[in-house]
Amino acid sequence: MSRLFGPLRQMGYVVRDMESALEHWIKTCQAGPWFYIDRLPIEGFKYRGQPAAPHISIALANSGEMQVELIQQRDDTPTMYQDFLGRGLEGLQHFSTWPENYDEIYQRALDAGYTVGQESDSPRGRFVYFLDEGHPGTIVEMADLTEARRRIFDGVREAAVDWDGSDPIREDWPR
Repeated sequence: MSRLFGPLRQMGYVVRDMESALEHWIKTCQAGPWFYIDRLPIEGFKYRGQPAAPHISIALANSGEMQVELIQQRDDTPTMYQDFLGRGLEGLQHFSTWPENYDEIYQRALDAGYTVGQESDSPRGRFVYFLDEGHPGTIVEMADLTEARRRIFDGVREAAVDWDGSDPIREDWPR
């Protein structure tokens, strides 16, 4: 658990090929089912303070209590995902926390010296990625744990509990 951000809830992997990554996680890791969204709806996206509108595809699944997120950016809009890939990296890019007191933790992070790299809003709620990174995979994402996000994330986790391998990729959020 992070003393500043709370429990680590998600590991986020930036990938160059979503289909190949999903195949690996389904066949090799036998994790799923995956909830895939081709164009993540986001509003007011800012990268380093500048407005942007990236095309981001994501897939979510759980392994126990840990959520795994696969992210593929499908354009060349400047983002922290592009920065990561541009350094020749692929794989674990961030961990995420989901505080209910988002504004308070956001301000505490800024007061502690963290810098916003990118942030946005979505129908599920706000999220921010802080630029501070010790090594690949240690960028902090923080997502506001709204009721919509809680419903989706609970559904992803519950779907994984007794998953039998059928219907491994679902192209909508859990109901």
